[in-house]
Amino acid sequence: MSREQTGIKKELIIKNIFRVKEIGIMIPTILLIIIVQMVNPLFLTKLNVLSILRSSGYMLIPALGMTLILISGGLDLSVGSVYGLGGVVTAYFLTNGVPIFPSVLLGLLSGMACGILNGVVIVKLKIPPIMMTLGMYYMARGLVYVITQGTPIFPLPEAFKAIEQQNMILGIPTAVVCAMILAAVFFIIMRYTVYGRKIYAIGGNIETARVAGINIDAIMISLYAIIGTLSALDGVLMSSRLGSGQPSAGTGYELQVIAAVVIGGTSTYGGKGTLAGTVIGVIFMNILSSSMTIMKISAYWQNFVIGAALVVAVIIDQIKRSKTAED
Repeated sequence: MSREQTGIKKELIIKNIFRVKEIGIMIPTILLIIIVQMVNPLFLTKLNVLSILRSSGYMLIPALGMTLILISGGLDLSVGSVYGLGGVVTAYFLTNGVPIFPSVLLGLLSGMACGILNGVVIVKLKIPPIMMTLGMYYMARGLVYVITQGTPIFPLPEAFKAIEQQNMILGIPTAVVCAMILAAVFFIIMRYTVYGRKIYAIGGNIETARVAGINIDAIMISLYAIIGTLSALDGVLMSSRLGSGQPSAGTGYELQVIAAVVIGGTSTYGGKGTLAGTVIGVIFMNILSSSMTIMKISAYWQNFVIGAALVVAVIIDQIKRSKTAED
């Protein structure tokens, strides 16, 4: 092969790499890992990597649902409160003698009910998503405090606590395994099914989707039901890990989830986004948090940096939209 052919081949490879939608978050993530490892060689130790994976697993579960919601043009600010509700409901029934499986199912159903209520009110009464889900944020958190009276619910059965505290598949935490399975399922749904294409169509242009005969109301309600269930599942897993139902669990969590999804490339205007980008965005967020902790950077600065990263991601999204409109 001549030098000219080799040069052309390399150029094509580089162009193909930069065509990957997730490249915008992949490069910063890789650079961040390299820089932090150079500063502190303890960053990539087995214990710390496992900690990052576990934190990423927890965040990814509701982030998958948030990705679908944002792609459709919606928004859910109730994630953290529903997360807390799912864990508390499960803990409540466990401490009242109900077996593990029915207790977990009731916890998940509480999250699904919150999601369905969000969806029905939003699509049937035309209430803006930000207002309805903000209302649900307070309602679900209120229910958490009504159930707990502001105190943790414990002790929980050892078999339930073992789900997240002990049961690890091939050394991988249960939360991570659940997140990986769910990510694979939703990737297939969004990439290869009519349902997934309809979600993108609704977010891209809702009027065109309506003219095309898509049942927008049913799909939007289903999406809010999905994110509600996923949020509750996250809360159930956290209750297993903590060994109690904590009234403060999930406080402010929705903002971290939204930040991870947007940083992963999902547009806040709807119609654009990938689950692969969300996975990388979640990992980036947790690497960023862990790296600043290892480098002993104040928690106040950690919040500032995460907020700045979110703002930059939104600005980049806006620039992309402007260029697309001009073209």
